[in-house]
Amino acid sequence: MPECPELHLAGRFINQACGALVFAGGVERSAVGRGPEVPFRSEAYGISALARGKELRLTLSALDAAGGPPAQDLVFRFGMSGSFRLCPAAELPRHAHLRFLTRERPPRALCFVDPRRFGSWRLGDAWQPERGPCVVSEYQAFRENVLKNLDDRAFDKPICEALLNQKYFNGIGNYLRAEILFRLKIPPFEKARTVLEALKEQEQRKKDPSLTLSKKVRLRQENPDLLELCHTVPMEVIMAEKQLSDPEHSDNYAAFKNWLQCYLVPGMSSLRDRSGRTIWFQGEPGPMAPKGQRPRKAPCKKSPQLKAEPEALSPKVQPMLCECHLLPPPEGHLRGQEELRQVLATDQG
Repeated sequence: MPECPELHLAGRFINQACGALVFAGGVERSAVGRGPEVPFRSEAYGISALARGKELRLTLSALDAAGGPPAQDLVFRFGMSGSFRLCPAAELPRHAHLRFLTRERPPRALCFVDPRRFGSWRLGDAWQPERGPCVVSEYQAFRENVLKNLDDRAFDKPICEALLNQKYFNGIGNYLRAEILFRLKIPPFEKARTVLEALKEQEQRKKDPSLTLSKKVRLRQENPDLLELCHTVPMEVIMAEKQLSDPEHSDNYAAFKNWLQCYLVPGMSSLRDRSGRTIWFQGEPGPMAPKGQRPRKAPCKKSPQLKAEPEALSPKVQPMLCECHLLPPPEGHLRGQEELRQVLATDQG
C-alpha cells in the first residue's frame, strides 16, 4: 500500500523525530528481514532520511566525523506494509526487522516494521536505476521523462497499467492511479499513448506567448492534466498530514476513507488489470479492458454518499492515514487501521 506520499511522510517523520536523538552501537537485524546485515557501528551517530518516489534513503552519520566510521547509507523499499516506528527498545513491535538504538537510558529504537515482509533494504546510496524521476520532488524532470519517451512500448498498454510503471511514474501506486483517473474522467483501459499524446497539444496552448502569466496559472489550475495530477494528488495527501498534529483529530481511519473519491468507494466499479491488480473506476472501462471480465461494483450502503463527479481540490481535505506520524494513534482506532491494512493488502496494492 505505501506509495510516494507515505514514503515522503516517513522521511519527514524520521527527520523530525530523530533529528535531535543520538544513536549508539550496531544496527540490529531480525533473522527473517529481507535485507543484508548493516556493517555500521558507532558510539554516537545521527540518522537522516530522504524519500524519492517509492524509495527512502537513510543516512547513518557518526557525530565524530574525524574519529568515527564513514557514513552508511541504506535504501528501503516498503513493499505492501513497511513503515518506520520509534518506540521503547523494551517494547519492540512485532515484525521489527531492522532496529537502530538510541544512546539514552532507557533506550528507544527506530524500527523498520514490515508484517508482510515484501519490503527490503540494500546498502549504499544509489536509487534503483530503472526508476524515473519522483512525481513529487522532481516534477519537471518527471514530466519531461514521460513526454519525450511516448514511443516506448510501455505506452502501448492501458493507461491504468502504464501508471504503475516506475520507470516513468515513480511513486504512483494503486490507490493514486484510481484517484487520478477518476478526477479526469479517463477510462482506465484507454491506451496510454492516446491519453498522453494529447498533452503535447495542451502543453503548446499553455505556452502561448499571448497569454499573461496570471492566465497561464489560471489555465493550469482550472484544467490540470494527467501529469499534473500525478504530482498534485500525492501532494494533497502530504500537505493534509499537517492536520494530524491536531490532538483533537483522532479518527485517521475514517479520515482516509473520507479523502478517497474512487478507490474502494461504494458504487464504484472494479476490474483486474493484466498484472492482476484491481483498478477502481466509474463508467466505462475503456477499449483495452480485459476480455471475459465483468466489472464488479462495490456495494452501496443504505445511505450512500457517492461522489458522482470529481470534486475540486478542497483545502479542507481530510488527512491520509500515516503510520509514520510523530503522534501515536489512539488505542481506540488501532483496530480500524489494521482493518484498512488488510483490505489494502488483499488488493495487492
